[in-house]
Amino acid sequence: MARETPSYWAEMRAWIAFGANLPSETGTPMETLQAALHALKAKGVVVTRLSQIYETPCFPAGAGPDYVNFAAEVMYGGPPEALLPVLHEIEAELGRVRKTRWAGRPIDLDLLAYADEVRPDARSVQSWIDLPLSEQTARAPDQLILPHPRIQDRAFMLIPFADLAPDWVHPLSGKTVAEMLAARPEAEKTEVKPMPGAEILAD
Repeated sequence: MARETPSYWAEMRAWIAFGANLPSETGTPMETLQAALHALKAKGVVVTRLSQIYETPCFPAGAGPDYVNFAAEVMYGGPPEALLPVLHEIEAELGRVRKTRWAGRPIDLDLLAYADEVRPDARSVQSWIDLPLSEQTARAPDQLILPHPRIQDRAFMLIPFADLAPDWVHPLSGKTVAEMLAARPEAEKTEVKPMPGAEILAD
């Protein structure tokens, strides 16, 4: 059933990262991601474009099978605080259980950015961006953080994002997606490999 959203919010553009590296009751990671995309549309989110599909090594190295990743550009007629629960509902429906940070998972949906919205405020977002790697493994936000605080650190997020919106500007750093991607180490970028022949259907 489609989620009702407040009428005073005009439709806005947002970007969602899809990832999976474990099978689910639905099937393979690719089949689970396809089911997640269909569920997103069934809940009233309009999918406008999809990135290429990529294969990315599991982090930390050797912790599990490679991930299948892609990004979707969507239009949504409500605040980001209403969209995030939709993503969590879909994850739960497809077997995601949030226990261990960075553990393998049958489905992972991350809200990368919602237009140029910042949540909850610039100082809080910056504090999560600056969080040391040792604390990133142990701490998770208990509220929506926008833009996603790890965008600038992860080629597997930036590469699909760049397929869709290379000129999107981070509201805090002032850097575009293309500029953030160019700043990542080449070795990291080459690990994110397109999957020839792989296809996710938006319809």
